[in-house]
Amino acid sequence: MSASAITRKKTLGPVDLAFFSFCAIFVLDTISASAMIGPAAIGWWIVSAILYFLPYGLVSAELGTAYPQQGGLYVWAKKAFGDRFAARTTWYYWVNVALWMPSVYILFAGMFSALFFPAMPLWAQILMAIALTWLTVLVNVKSLSIVKWIPNLGTAAKIVVILSIVAASAKVLLSGEGFANPVDLKSLLPSFDAGLAFLPVIVYNFSGFELISGAAGEMKNPKRDIPVSVLASGLFITLFYILTSGSLLAVIPLEDLSLVSGITDTLTAVFAKSGAGTVIVNAIGILALFTFFANMVTWTLGSNRVMSEAAKAGEMPKAFASETGPSAAPLGASVLTGAVSTVVIIAYAFFAGDAEDLFWSLFAFSSIIFLIPYVLLFPVFLKLRFKDSATERLYKVPGPKPFLVAMCVVAELFLVQAILFFFWVPGEPVDWSLCAPLLVGTALALGIGEFLVWRSFRSRPAGANAVGAPAPGAALSE
Repeated sequence: MSASAITRKKTLGPVDLAFFSFCAIFVLDTISASAMIGPAAIGWWIVSAILYFLPYGLVSAELGTAYPQQGGLYVWAKKAFGDRFAARTTWYYWVNVALWMPSVYILFAGMFSALFFPAMPLWAQILMAIALTWLTVLVNVKSLSIVKWIPNLGTAAKIVVILSIVAASAKVLLSGEGFANPVDLKSLLPSFDAGLAFLPVIVYNFSGFELISGAAGEMKNPKRDIPVSVLASGLFITLFYILTSGSLLAVIPLEDLSLVSGITDTLTAVFAKSGAGTVIVNAIGILALFTFFANMVTWTLGSNRVMSEAAKAGEMPKAFASETGPSAAPLGASVLTGAVSTVVIIAYAFFAGDAEDLFWSLFAFSSIIFLIPYVLLFPVFLKLRFKDSATERLYKVPGPKPFLVAMCVVAELFLVQAILFFFWVPGEPVDWSLCAPLLVGTALALGIGEFLVWRSFRSRPAGANAVGAPAPGAALSE
């Protein structure tokens, strides 16, 4: 069935979009990593919010309202620079989620083990991660009218966990113990030191606004609701990131902060001093685990829909294009996401080393691929703003052309430094044990993408613009 013939049920309203955006962008699994910058993380959050997050959110709002077709980033890239450019962007967007899922669910299993079964063997944690992967696939092939409650509940759970972390730090400060780390105005300002190794996490954590546009065809009023959800969720996301990073630093000395268990260590240090306190910590831990699952559901719901649209246009293999049910859920893309994640998890079972090093390696690898489409996002915005000004824009980023160009250049620099710092931190020697696998893995992921694009376009009928997908700029029939 062609996409133009599909009537998608419009189920997502402004509240759903705000919750969806918050759940997608605010991630608890990297809070410890951002806090490991030290007190200067507070300054970096503020600077990054102003110079990257705000421009990025405004650009996403304009593109999402000007081109509200199902497919989001894929549609924008296609209209700006053509089919092949869009296909590459889609591949980067989709594969990073498939590569990110193993690190999240390995972290899930490790935290579950730490909370409830400290002696849980590695094979049991691996099986748990695989089971969670395929549960995520199952959710992805259900109607959004049903599964939208997972991101909504995930957002509520995140808020409870956030407030618990903040309460832990408040309890420490009110007790007169003071901050676990030295804090003054100078220490809060952005600094260029070893903490830069974790600075890319802030840029990473601030990305994801355009994800909801991938399901624009299922929104009640995308032109009205996308800008509202961007501004509302953006303000709260920035505030909560600052509060949670600061709270961990208030309780745990920087040298004792763990990438994997920073959140539970913070809660345990403050509340688990009695039987009732341990119960509270475990309950909050369960909510934190649910947020990991909700976050992966949110991201796969968006990325699989984007990949499905590209495959229906003949720009990715047909295996990604199959759909199921009256809601046309992306069956092929979802199953392939699960397959890639499972392979990576099984590889983890054979090559597992230190949990923190492995988590960071998997996270860094997927994050590099994740950030590449965002490097392309700002050129897409500028091209469409100045070359397609006739398209109606309910919302437009304010400012003259020189200001818009400068804004995009600064945001680009933030993205480029984030990718660079995953490989190498200025002032530090290159750690080839980490850098080499990242370089090889990134090259392999990019190479596979180029092969799939080449193969898809070679078998595509001459002159075809779409195979079951809307042409760039064409609205779906709802």
